[in-house]
Amino acid sequence: MGRITGNKRLKYLVILSNPMEAICVKFDEDFIHTMEDVMKKNRYSTKAEFIREAVREKLSRLEKEKILRNLYMLKGASKRKTSDGELHAAREKAFKILESKFDVK
Repeated sequence: MGRITGNKRLKYLVILSNPMEAICVKFDEDFIHTMEDVMKKNRYSTKAEFIREAVREKLSRLEKEKILRNLYMLKGASKRKTSDGELHAAREKAFKILESKFDVK
C-alpha cells in the first residue's frame, strides 16, 4: 500500500484489531506432546492457532449433528404421498444447501 508523492513513496500499514478473550486450558504432558507432533506434521505455528481451529471444527460438527437429528425427526412426518422423483429432487436440494452452508463437497 502506498501513495506516490513526487519522487518519494509513502508506505503505511493498517492493522485491524479483533480483540480475543483469553482463556486458560490445562492439558497433561502426554497430550501436549501428541498435539505438538500433530502441529508439526500439519504446519501449525502456534498451539493457540491449532486449538482455535479444533474448537471451530467441533462447533461445526455439533451444528451438523443437530441438523441431521432434526431431519431424522422429520422423516415420515408428512402425510402427503410423494413420488420417488420428488423425493430425489428434495434430497438433492437439501444436500446442496447443507454443502454450501458447511463448505463440504
